[in-house]
Amino acid sequence: MSQNYDITMKNIFSDMADDIMSYFLGLQYTKIDELNIEFARIERRDSDMIFKCTTDKGNVAVHIEFQSENDGKMPYRMLRYSLEIMEKHNLLPYQIVVYIGKDNVKMENSLSYDFGEQNTLNYKYKIINVGDIKYTDVLNTDYYDLYSLLPLMDQNRRKEEGEKYLERCVEAIKDIPLDINKKKDIAFKAEILSGIVYKKEVIEKVFSEVVRMFRIEESETYKMIIEKGIEKGIKEGIEKGIEKGIKEGIEKGIEEGIKKGAKEEKIAIAKKLLKNSMSIDKIAEITELSEDEIKKLMN
Repeated sequence: MSQNYDITMKNIFSDMADDIMSYFLGLQYTKIDELNIEFARIERRDSDMIFKCTTDKGNVAVHIEFQSENDGKMPYRMLRYSLEIMEKHNLLPYQIVVYIGKDNVKMENSLSYDFGEQNTLNYKYKIINVGDIKYTDVLNTDYYDLYSLLPLMDQNRRKEEGEKYLERCVEAIKDIPLDINKKKDIAFKAEILSGIVYKKEVIEKVFSEVVRMFRIEESETYKMIIEKGIEKGIKEGIEKGIEKGIKEGIEKGIEEGIKKGAKEEKIAIAKKLLKNSMSIDKIAEITELSEDEIKKLMN
């Protein structure tokens, strides 16, 4: 899994960590530190989120992984991660997989065997299906960072209402009693994540007003994704990369989309960067378009 994927996932979900632990898990905790563990021996990727926390059962490592598609190998990955956490930090891992996929959850959350008293395994972790969470339940809380996940929630209602449900989500985000910069971030993340379950034309239609109203391109998360922000993705066509990624699942799609970027996506990115007043030579460096090609776009 690419480092670009890890950066993007952390930018999207980092602000939600406290709300996830409080609302989804009901944990009474004090966060001490973030643990940046690279699972190099496992699959050359960073964990999504690991935090050292103090709970009523002592210090633990809360490990959160986000999954946009069913993975039959997930229990084996999670077990390897738990061993890595215990070995490196001597902490008991509290592990959660947050499933944000379009389909129903079809993954196991345990591994076990029993060859007698001296040779047994009974390993489990928690899976949270965001699609099972009710829209109205979240709206009755002040966990506003979770509003980015609203388009993925309430699967039955979402399927019944279709586009109308997405419109409800956008209206809810607009009404959040927070400052405009926080709303920009939440709206941008919601727009990206909507692509897992909605078609591009529906997303563009529903979010068009809020994009203009909030000037989402000024969102801090948007800037991080552009700047850090999967730089290779920008060079190869970040628009198509993210679009394909959210349709086929953020887990694999962004990496695949980055590989398949084409010149038309480079042009689209160049236009956006021009609107943000970036210099022509910097745009040329990022997109690999010639300066003459970029100057023509200015007209």
